[in-house]
Amino acid sequence: MTRALPVRLAPPAPGPSARPSGRIPAGPADAAEAAPGTRRSRRWARLGDWAELLRVSALFTVPGDALAGAAAAGLRPNRGTAYAIGASLCLYEAGMALNDWSDREEDAVDRPHRPIPSGRITPRAALTAAGALTATGLVLAARAGRPALAVATALSTTVWAYDLRLKHTPAAPAAMAAARGLDLLLGATATLSAAATPSGASPQRPAGPSRGTFARSPRRVASADRPGAGPSGPRRGFGKGRGGGLRTAARAGAALAAHTYAVTAVSRHEAHGGSTVTPLAALAATATLGAAVAWPPSGPAPVLLAAAYLRTAATPYLHAALNPSPPLTQRAVGGGIRAMIPLQAALAARSGAGVTGAAVMGLVPLARKLARKVSPT
Repeated sequence: MTRALPVRLAPPAPGPSARPSGRIPAGPADAAEAAPGTRRSRRWARLGDWAELLRVSALFTVPGDALAGAAAAGLRPNRGTAYAIGASLCLYEAGMALNDWSDREEDAVDRPHRPIPSGRITPRAALTAAGALTATGLVLAARAGRPALAVATALSTTVWAYDLRLKHTPAAPAAMAAARGLDLLLGATATLSAAATPSGASPQRPAGPSRGTFARSPRRVASADRPGAGPSGPRRGFGKGRGGGLRTAARAGAALAAHTYAVTAVSRHEAHGGSTVTPLAALAATATLGAAVAWPPSGPAPVLLAAAYLRTAATPYLHAALNPSPPLTQRAVGGGIRAMIPLQAALAARSGAGVTGAAVMGLVPLARKLARKVSPT
């Protein structure tokens, strides 16, 4: 005999007055579409595409420019420094977006995984972002005063000229070097302008006895309270007025520009490799800069930070010189970019701002951690 199988009756179809259950439909495609976190995952993926386009891991090399400029000018960071940092970040990211926009055809062959050639970000969106970021950077610089706006305008002009015209010419390393030097000067001029402007007054129209002078401003740090001041007098860069501060900042900017020139020269070979002379020249420039920052000794902080700079940049350069393959050349470029942070810290400490140098060095672990997720090159 065969056993009768139990019969399960289907539930009655809901009538017109039945309430919807609110459950996710049973279909696998519908369930996947409505699964929790799916829309959020898409948003995170979109943010990741923009992070890759803008190379956000390299952003940590930017604030040190303004902070080193403020230290070289002989002042503590102030609201002008904050405006300069914001302007620098915007102009830097504008250059990154414009760089990929102008290289979209070349990247389609050499780097098809990049956001624009892979279709994850449209060329129009990248160009729009570059324009919007440039405008925002100039607005922030204007808040710090006319001198800062003038420097920011020169900086943005250099960035756009590099990406649109100079990138594939022999003038490319010099253009990038000029941009970094101007970025440090932006921090110096913005800090000086804010120090010369009483709180609440317009940067363009200083009020009170400080009109037309930086030396008599009540916001300028008194000699006895200056970081690094001691029995031997105030630290280098202090008490020299606007002209003296800018001259000291120009020297610091020249050091940062020289490092940038070397990194950019190496980066011109990162797609195909093959150059031994360029990494060796960059290695020699790094050694020279490290020695110049550390000597003559003005305390342990500049020496230690200069050593950190050498360690970060020199080893990848040496590896790229011994084996000029594209991966090692790209690693050398990444090392050169990360080395900007200890160089900025060393320049700040060299000017007597040890606390500022330590704060800049605090960006190193953040940059290293993010570089594992988003390449800085």
